[in-house]
Amino acid sequence: MKRFYQRAFKDILENQFLTMISIITIALSILIASSFALFFVNVGDLFSHWQKGIRMMIYLKADTSEAVRLDTQLRLQSIAGVHDAVYISKNDAMQRLKGQMQHHSALLENLKENPLPEAFELTLQPQTRNSEDLRFLAERIQNLPAVAEVEYGRQWIQRFSSVVDLFTLAGYAIGGLFFMATVFIVANTIRLVLYSRREEIEIMRLVGATDRFIKIPFYLEGMIQGGAGTLVGLGLLYLGYFFLTRNFESGMAGGLLTVRFFSAGICAAIIGGGAVIGWLGCWVSLKQFLKS
Repeated sequence: MKRFYQRAFKDILENQFLTMISIITIALSILIASSFALFFVNVGDLFSHWQKGIRMMIYLKADTSEAVRLDTQLRLQSIAGVHDAVYISKNDAMQRLKGQMQHHSALLENLKENPLPEAFELTLQPQTRNSEDLRFLAERIQNLPAVAEVEYGRQWIQRFSSVVDLFTLAGYAIGGLFFMATVFIVANTIRLVLYSRREEIEIMRLVGATDRFIKIPFYLEGMIQGGAGTLVGLGLLYLGYFFLTRNFESGMAGGLLTVRFFSAGICAAIIGGGAVIGWLGCWVSLKQFLKS
């Protein structure tokens, strides 16, 4: 195996220009694809953080008796997906409204009676925070006898979910395109090296060298190029991430949200994936070359 590595590194050193072009192109491909992936990771975190703040408001019908209200609260708390149901009286609702309208409190001072309904504020379990589960839960609660209206910002949740799904689909498409482009680049680089050594390969075949003996150094070369290009691309991405977060993160959402980089495990998986892409590009070239 040592001999194979020596031959691979020898080819790399003898074809430095082609190798550098391949590594730089792979690095740029990985940089762009990983930038989209990092964006999706952080958008997913933002969506999860936003979902944790989702509250479902259950407004009760007028003149609901205390017995019916208590029965409704027990029913709400027993529904799957509901973590807790907190009762909000008309007076509590008015105090909340005044707190939210501090600069316009004069508008509420002349009210002869409290027009706000009694309500329950539901906190939901994490698995019940996607748009479909929320819709099903709202329909179920709406059928309770004492419930007048259910409000949870359905349209905003659906729109936000649609935007996230659209970006995710675009990310998969872009990732697929860059995957194919990177395989094509490595394949062409290895093909040029093969043509430059075609006489040597023919002589090796004539003296009895097996295809395995010929292929392994090229496979190693492709994997080295893929891994090195991926490492460079991730390094550039981290530099961009570092400067971006250092300058702007302190002003984002009062520091409540943070932009994070890939974990060490994900970085290792990306580098391993780059090596596999290099191997695949080499496999494509060798398959075509050794047939001819």
